[in-house]
Amino acid sequence: MQQAKIIADKDYRIGNVERTMFGVLIEHLGRHIYTGMYEPGHPTADADGFRQDVIDLVKPLNLGLVRYPGGNFVSGYKWEDTIGPKENRPTRLELAWGTIETNQFGLHEFVAWCRKIGAEPYLAVNLGTRGPEEARNLVEYCNHPGGTYWSDLRRKNGAEEPFNIKYWGLGNEMGGSWQIGMKTADEYARIALEAAKVMKWTDPTIHIIADGFSDMTWRWKALQSCYHLADYLSIHCYLGNRNGDNAEFMGAADSLTDMMESTAAVCDAVQADKRQKRRMNIALDEWNVWYHENESTCPDPKWVPARHMIEDVYTMEDALVVGDQLISILNHADRVKIACMAQLVNVIGTIMTEPNGRCWTQTTYHPFLLTSNLAKGTVLKTLVTSPAYDSDHRKGINMLSTAMTYDDATRQLTIFAVNRSLKEPLEVSMELRAFGGTPSLTGWKSLFNNDLKAVNTADKPNNVAPVELTDFTVKDGKAVFTLPKASWNAISIQLN
Repeated sequence: MQQAKIIADKDYRIGNVERTMFGVLIEHLGRHIYTGMYEPGHPTADADGFRQDVIDLVKPLNLGLVRYPGGNFVSGYKWEDTIGPKENRPTRLELAWGTIETNQFGLHEFVAWCRKIGAEPYLAVNLGTRGPEEARNLVEYCNHPGGTYWSDLRRKNGAEEPFNIKYWGLGNEMGGSWQIGMKTADEYARIALEAAKVMKWTDPTIHIIADGFSDMTWRWKALQSCYHLADYLSIHCYLGNRNGDNAEFMGAADSLTDMMESTAAVCDAVQADKRQKRRMNIALDEWNVWYHENESTCPDPKWVPARHMIEDVYTMEDALVVGDQLISILNHADRVKIACMAQLVNVIGTIMTEPNGRCWTQTTYHPFLLTSNLAKGTVLKTLVTSPAYDSDHRKGINMLSTAMTYDDATRQLTIFAVNRSLKEPLEVSMELRAFGGTPSLTGWKSLFNNDLKAVNTADKPNNVAPVELTDFTVKDGKAVFTLPKASWNAISIQLN
């Protein structure tokens, strides 16, 4: 059996665990909204048309943030279509995803849904077909108390009090050819500056997220233009096992680590160049595993409302990589203050639904659920000594990937760990002397399955689910435990 070692100290800290690190993206794409979150007439639908069975699965995730309305959808988004009486809302062709948009789920419904699950709304503005004027009007509609055209229209539409939305994104992947109103880096830098300026003039308390698109030149130019106005730079990362190399896929989260660190380097370079005192934080506001399905595999023709699109069925190995991405996010808590898993329901979703029928959780639900609820306090800096292995396409993949959080108030230490080895368990020893007290195991949830391609279905919703392990010993200030092969683990220790 291979062996690994962890050394940690409660005084060596990376950053605080923020609730906004556990967010999601919801988008008008496929069946995400319609027959996913929103389905009037469903047996569980509430008075607002929201599926209560879905809400019952979402609430335990303890989400801190919900990004909306996209994604690619936002680059053609006309928010005025989505307010007022539903019978007066126009039905339009939705070009980003080739569907019909009825606008029955709109701005007010989004805010109401966020309130029901207890999460903060994060609203993106359209900088594809629209610009600063429409963006500032939207901020005024949402956040101004009253006495102006847009704020009074909100009140007329049933929301007497402001929505008080604090997080605002400046477009989505605006340099992509797949985007309506694609921009060059220079064009985006200009429109982002002007939009951010008038949005913050309208409400100085909001937090602005600039679009980091995909390459360093884009990020440099965007920040050069609006560093003084933006609070975060957005990046996106999707991972997949397209070449079928399971061993390599187990280490795929290392590429997310590389992206976050290179982005932080660009942010710091612009900060130095512009002599700014404030450090730029990162919003990883789209991340997930995504490779099973894409638009070309959509079974429904274009211009069908709520098309079946990109409904990836996630496997055991996908859940391991999702859990590993969460570990990487925690280990960059000093810079990554916002993270949104994309997406939530049906479309590369961690929750699946049947129209007018059942709902269930996918394999990826479990690592998110446990991390969101158990990661509290501060992320500690860990020193890890781990054996490594080689795949057919990559050398030197560490078997152990881990992050650790410590809550000063409760003196609870939680270890999140992946054994990436597909062949053998991994014995881990961890020094605990620096924490003082007498450590005891309070819980160990482990996610593993002998079949890496195992999935959850409506008929077998718990086919892949965490189990409780207890083989954990402490002696002379050192904890020893063995991680099953190809497993994701959350281990909680109470320091008495």
